[in-house]
Amino acid sequence: MLLASGMSIAGSRVATIALPWLVLSETGSAAYAGLVLTAEMAPYVVSKALGGPLVDRYGPRLISVVGDVVSGALLALVPILYAVGQLTLPDRLPLLLALVALAGAVRGPGDGARNAMIPGVSDATGIPVERITGLDSTVDRASGLVGAGVGGLLVTAFGAAETVAVTAGASFLSALVVATLIPHISHRDTEEPGTYLSQLRAGVDYLRRDRLLRSILFMVTVTNLLEAAYLGVMLPKWALDNGYDASLVGLVGVLYGGAAVASSLVATTMAGRFSRRTAFLTGFVLSGAPRYLALALGAPLWVIIAANVVSGLGAGFVNPTVNALFFERVPRHLVGRVGSLADALAWAGLPVGGVVGGVVVTALGAAPALGVAGTAYLVSTVLPGLRPEWGEMDRTRAGVGRE
Repeated sequence: MLLASGMSIAGSRVATIALPWLVLSETGSAAYAGLVLTAEMAPYVVSKALGGPLVDRYGPRLISVVGDVVSGALLALVPILYAVGQLTLPDRLPLLLALVALAGAVRGPGDGARNAMIPGVSDATGIPVERITGLDSTVDRASGLVGAGVGGLLVTAFGAAETVAVTAGASFLSALVVATLIPHISHRDTEEPGTYLSQLRAGVDYLRRDRLLRSILFMVTVTNLLEAAYLGVMLPKWALDNGYDASLVGLVGVLYGGAAVASSLVATTMAGRFSRRTAFLTGFVLSGAPRYLALALGAPLWVIIAANVVSGLGAGFVNPTVNALFFERVPRHLVGRVGSLADALAWAGLPVGGVVGGVVVTALGAAPALGVAGTAYLVSTVLPGLRPEWGEMDRTRAGVGRE
């Protein structure tokens, strides 16, 4: 499961760097670059939210394989069409948008399905959920690290369109691993009656009743919006404005991701020995604002490097904490639906982030836009944590999901 997830995430991170860079380098338009991210992420978020009942009904293994195979095939068309002159930009921008939109639509349920495997893997292996979520987050961070570094280097060496082929290949490999190495592991004991809509509504109702999960999702949604604007538009534009190429984007991604991997391992090893609330809120405050503000203030390169390391160290404590909390609070038979809805809400800011980033950079310039985003990140990670329901983070620590 971890291997398949790592391959898929690394491939997705490569595309996150290659696709906006392709559009930005060919057209010079930050708005167009942001539009590409929106075209991929809007269908991704919607399909992920709607795909939860399918995960619960047909099992996460099947949905994961189908999502990887189809999305990989669609993205493989990008370098092929570019090579034969059928994807010249900006003339063929609508075709590129259509391809990434379809790929995002089929990838959403597949990504949600892999996350829904965690309770079943915990049952089959006897490994506590909190430990598995820590390992999963570490693999996530490590894969993002590899994807960011490889993406930046490959774009520089071979070109942005050609680099998208790596994403397609990673999707195919992920599907192969799940299909051949993961047996059918059910996370449900009985077949739940009801229509697709009634099952979807059950997930919505549960999420609406849980105030702590709602509060966490609000914070994550806002910060993901800012992160999409930062990665897809602000950072590449800042690099171009200051005479750097895509290798700088890859470098800061490697630094941030490497520090996050290290702190995620610490969080996994020390699971149960520290306050979840303190670790989560402190990690979130550190994970964004230092990176953004260092660029906005025109800091020397060594300060930018240090800020990315500090932010990465904070980020590593976030995902293991919130994922373990999720599987402890959500009933087992609702994991697919609630998980898919929660992920979709958390990622809802990503499609908007690309457009917002493009508009703000166009209006203000890269450095002022980074200053605004850094300030917004800081505020959004401090204010929600003051709400009283956050005390439940340390009280809900059973290690087993509720039935």
